[in-house]
Amino acid sequence: MEQIPLPSPIHYELVLQMLERQTMFAVTGTPAMREKVQQLIITMRKAAAQQKQLEEIFQQAGLQVDYRWSLNHVNSDPNSSSDRFPMRQTPPA
Repeated sequence: MEQIPLPSPIHYELVLQMLERQTMFAVTGTPAMREKVQQLIITMRKAAAQQKQLEEIFQQAGLQVDYRWSLNHVNSDPNSSSDRFPMRQTPPA
């Protein structure tokens, strides 16, 4: 059965921790920037929640999720689809 590649959930956690612990601290004295960072934190939390919903939909459909740590995923299965949708290297003409 083909696995569906998705980012590992740890990617969301790392970004959220950096935004909450370091970025918010760095913009403490600037309310406008603080608001923008807060909006980004909310957006990241929504993205993580949407991915969780997608995972549940895949599971209900009998599909497995392959959590990826990078775009350079190496798969030993020659029938794998990991290269089926490569990153676009050049902008469209």
